[in-house]
Amino acid sequence: MPTARRRIALFTGNRAEYGMQFPILRAIDADPRLDYQLLVSGAHLKDDFGKSVTEIENDGFKITRQIEMDTPGDDMFATATAIGIGTTATARALTELAPDLVIVYADRFESFAAMIASTQSGFPTAHVEGGDYTEGGALDDSVRHAMTKLAHLHFTTNDEATERILGLGEEPWRVKTVGLPALDLIRDGLFTQPDEIYSKYGFDSSRPVIVFTQHSVATEYAESADQIRPALQALKEVAEEVNAQVLITYPNDDAGGRLIMAEINKVPEQIPGGFQITASVGRPDYHGLLNIADVCVGNSSSGIKETAAFHCPSVNIGSRQQGRLRADNIIDVGYVKDEIKAAILKSLNDEQFAERVRNAINPYGAGDAGHQIADFVAKVDLDTRLLQKRMTY
Repeated sequence: MPTARRRIALFTGNRAEYGMQFPILRAIDADPRLDYQLLVSGAHLKDDFGKSVTEIENDGFKITRQIEMDTPGDDMFATATAIGIGTTATARALTELAPDLVIVYADRFESFAAMIASTQSGFPTAHVEGGDYTEGGALDDSVRHAMTKLAHLHFTTNDEATERILGLGEEPWRVKTVGLPALDLIRDGLFTQPDEIYSKYGFDSSRPVIVFTQHSVATEYAESADQIRPALQALKEVAEEVNAQVLITYPNDDAGGRLIMAEINKVPEQIPGGFQITASVGRPDYHGLLNIADVCVGNSSSGIKETAAFHCPSVNIGSRQQGRLRADNIIDVGYVKDEIKAAILKSLNDEQFAERVRNAINPYGAGDAGHQIADFVAKVDLDTRLLQKRMTY
């Protein structure tokens, strides 16, 4: 008789995280040894953050459960409350679905809730993108390393991350370096192509294109409005000086995110007919935009991890990504208008820096993570040894 397919539950709670998970879902869906169960939660289900659940549906993936995880406010209490709500709701869904293994991504509060729900309900759980290092006040490190200690398997994006997980006392057989999953899609050219991007967004190919995304910093969420204003002013001045086209996307659903959205929504009043603003462009268009952009600006992790694959300069603002492993295409600046403006102009005009960007090597792999993860979870023994962790340190 044929062996039953393993049921792999995958949780997603955020648009950027889903873009990273797409290659994993694709690989699981294509593997005859596996079936997926897709749990969709968080900002995916919220209209004011673009309701990106429609992107998942348009990609052709069947959603197994939609899990509400409301954030009743724009502060740290709301985040803590959402973790509690999400933990309970996700645990209930997993208990009903009874997967053989659960995959949870990265370090956001929605994923933290899913990790607690899965591991404390007794399901073998794999964590993707653990072991990374930041020191920028977004609470990412604390959540990420806590998730590592809860998880049973670890798929890392780089060798430094693998070493940190081993340093946390995890057994080596539980850890595999696979690279950044999003690079699978970039390698395969699975993003919106230039002609369609120029047409869809009304860009003039003879003028510079700037893509901007700035998120809040959790420990500084009350300062979010003050932190984004210098960037918006710098973008306004650059656009006027070099006739640039600017596309702004909304931030994540984090404490302080709505303060940023309020500042972004003032931009059309300051620059009539100027910048384009969108809640979410979706993964194919986002990578398509990075492919044609002359510079990426903001503090998103994608500006650190994905821009090098497109040889796109990236101006990284503030502390959020401080300490993160990066290629040579990054310019770090503070929340200072003149610094941000100078870095954007350098990205647009400095040929020596442009040469450095062209030669930048992405430290997050070459693009085969999805297949490696699917193959590993199809083969790993789902036994007591997997669930009963040992501290090696």
